[in-house]
Amino acid sequence: MSVNVSAKQFTQPDLFEEIGAVLHETGIQPSTLELEITESVAMEDAEKTSDILSRLKSFGVRLAIDDFGTGYSSLNYLRRLPFDTLKIDRSFILNIGNDSDNCEILKVIVMLARNLALDVVAEGLETAEQVRHLQSLNCEFGQGYIFSKPKDEESIGRFLADQREVTGNLVESILVDVPDRPRIR
Repeated sequence: MSVNVSAKQFTQPDLFEEIGAVLHETGIQPSTLELEITESVAMEDAEKTSDILSRLKSFGVRLAIDDFGTGYSSLNYLRRLPFDTLKIDRSFILNIGNDSDNCEILKVIVMLARNLALDVVAEGLETAEQVRHLQSLNCEFGQGYIFSKPKDEESIGRFLADQREVTGNLVESILVDVPDRPRIR
């Protein structure tokens, strides 16, 4: 399950304790929770961010850098901070079939993530053409309207149950395999 952490939440002094309490209260396995922090928030104060992220990792949660490529994009920070997943901002996905330079940037981002042993998630997928292009770049994960519009808690439960019926399998980290599509997050 992926959860966005806002800039305001990320700077709260009790963030670590709050997440620990939620994990304890709900009984959620930390390894099934991925916290998404936007690139601009993560890079604002790299030393403080590194400390917070290291503490969160000690819980066993996964960490994703969201909106990669739209903010600071310092490769030095990407190397130093303990992220598990790099999420490609939808602005790179919009014109994927019409802009060869954009496609080359996507190819490099996916290669970079792979070489750093990071999962890569493409955001904002809306068309089969976008999915095909990303599959050709070996991008395994995607999210966007092609899979589902945003849902409330009750609707997401039904959606996941329906997907389980279609695929016969619900992977532990709430990734659903849909035939001929990248896995959704």
